[in-house]
Formats: sequence, structure tokens, C-alpha cells
Amino acid sequence: MERQKKALIFQGGWDGHEPAEVAQRFANIMRKHGYFCEIHDNQNILLDLGYLMEQDLIIPCWTMGEIDPQASKNIAKAVAAGTGLAGCHGGMCDAFRNDTEWQFMTGGQWVSHPGGDGVKYQVNIVKGSSPIVEGLEDFEVCSEHYYLHVDPAIEVLATTRFPQVTYYHSANKPVDMPVAWTKFWGNGRVFYNSLGHHDDIFEKFPQAQTLMERGMLWAAEGKQYALDNDLTTDKFENTAKMY
Repeated sequence: MERQKKALIFQGGWDGHEPAEVAQRFANIMRKHGYFCEIHDNQNILLDLGYLMEQDLIIPCWTMGEIDPQASKNIAKAVAAGTGLAGCHGGMCDAFRNDTEWQFMTGGQWVSHPGGDGVKYQVNIVKGSSPIVEGLEDFEVCSEHYYLHVDPAIEVLATTRFPQVTYYHSANKPVDMPVAWTKFWGNGRVFYNSLGHHDDIFEKFPQAQTLMERGMLWAAEGKQYALDNDLTTDKFENTAKMY
């Protein structure tokens, strides 16, 4: 019998990012691809490590706020074992600002959006970087322009040029800021897309939804790969202090 694929979404935090609407959109996408998908409106389920280990994908939609330290450790362990992690905008990379392990795992942390909402900017696809962006072309969006501090280990799939709006940072040379990326955490696959300030971004700019759909599926597929190849976390375990 074919194994039932599972995805978990937990949503909450700052309401301005419309977490409930975004969570429902992502659940509909995963269900379309045959995943059994649950949405949780609190973090209680994250304290159940066994449950997290059963998931193919975890999708956080939780801007700012705090996370129980044990819940954070459980997600890190589940992802390291092969469960995928995928999210967008502040729902993943402006979640739990005091949790540096979360930032280590996700690959970046929001620090500013110069100009606020309604900034027009170009998203530049890094051709050949991943099957996730195959066939996609550069596109313009009008939204928040996310400036992030990023992990140099990430694989960058799309970028945007800063500065677009003058501020103190514009005293520096222009930089190409990652918009979408992948990385690994143990055996687990991690995907992030900085687009998604409001749910309607995915309607107005369908390329943003294509990035999310492909990215979530890529991250989720790592679980079956880990199972098929009997991957364990033994080679990653270390008792030394990490944080």
C-alpha cells in the first residue's frame, strides 16, 4: 500500500500577514497533490515529536511571536530526519526573532522592508539554479521589498536588487538580495520565498505561487527519499554546544 503523504501547517502570529488565508491556500495546493494536510491554529502539536516525524512537510505561517523551546527543537529534529520545511515572507523568516536556531535552520531573517508595502521591484530568476525555477522568467511585483540577513550556505533561486528606496543602507554598493532559496538541514530540505506579504500576492503575481508550489513539493519529497535510502541523522549528531 502506498504511504499517505502528510503536510502540517501551523498558523498564527501577526494578523497583518493574513496567516489564516495563506495557510488555507498552501493547504489547498498540497491537497491537490495528494497530501493529507492539517492546519493548526496554535503550536501545541509541535510538542509531539512523533507526530512531526510522520510529516512529509511542515509549513509555518507564523510572523513574529515566540515558540516553545521544545517545539523548536522538535521541528529541528524532524527536519533533520527528512521532514521538509517550507514557507514564505514573514511567516517563516520573520518568525520567532529570539530563536537563533530557527534562523540557522531556515537560512535567513528579515531585518527591513525599505519603503513599506507598495514598492515596485524586479524578481530575477537564477537560471539553472534548480528545477524549481525551470521555465520561469523574471517578473515585477508590487509589495514589500524584503531585506534579509542570509546564510551563505543557501542555494539562491531568485534575487532582487537593492536599494530600490533610499535609506541608510543605500550608502553601500548595490546588492542582489535573495528572494527564494533552498538549503539542507541534516537530511531535510528547506525552501523559502520572501514574497507573500498578503494572500492576494499569489493571485496578482502567479509566478510567486508557482515558486511556492514547486518549492513546497521539492521540500516534501525529501522525506520519501530519506525513507527509501534508510537515511539517519547519525552522521550529523554532535554533543558539543551549538547555541
